[in-house]
Amino acid sequence: MTLHVRDVEGTFELFLYRLSGAAVLDAGIYESIESDPRATRQAAAVVLLSAVAAGIGAGGLIGPRPVVLAAISALALVTWLAWGMLMFQIGARLLPEPQTSATLSELLRTTGFAASPGLLQVFAILPGMAIPVFVGVWLWMIGAMIVGVRHALGSGRRARKTERWVAPSPIDSPSASSSAPVSAAQP
Repeated sequence: MTLHVRDVEGTFELFLYRLSGAAVLDAGIYESIESDPRATRQAAAVVLLSAVAAGIGAGGLIGPRPVVLAAISALALVTWLAWGMLMFQIGARLLPEPQTSATLSELLRTTGFAASPGLLQVFAILPGMAIPVFVGVWLWMIGAMIVGVRHALGSGRRARKTERWVAPSPIDSPSASSSAPVSAAQP
């Protein structure tokens, strides 16, 4: 059974559904986030929660310090806004594709939810786990960011080429495209 956004009731339940869907890179979730202006506050909450998790996890490297937690949270919000504006300028203004129609708020929503794997940074507080957790989560967040930006800007030629490289489909395989078409009619 497939669960759709319209089946999830309540703001908190919808937030959790989007949070988990964004973390597993669900394209449908990113589409719903992009098209729902109410998700902007939720995206900001994801960024803040991820930053708090990073601040707590940083305690595994430097010890628990409230100043570090506050600084990481502020830096995360500023970075999220700057990254969203940069992606908007590049993707929607400098290098748009014909079907690109994105707004800054759409990019902020999708990139905000792309920070959802960052909640796992809290596990960096465990002894000896800080570096592996941070590296793994950051790589996961980069992947989520790619998916989020791609959906906010629209799936274009470059995105399809990337999808083929990451997960080729049987239709794109050389054996499928090199076979001659079969004709039912005899000459």
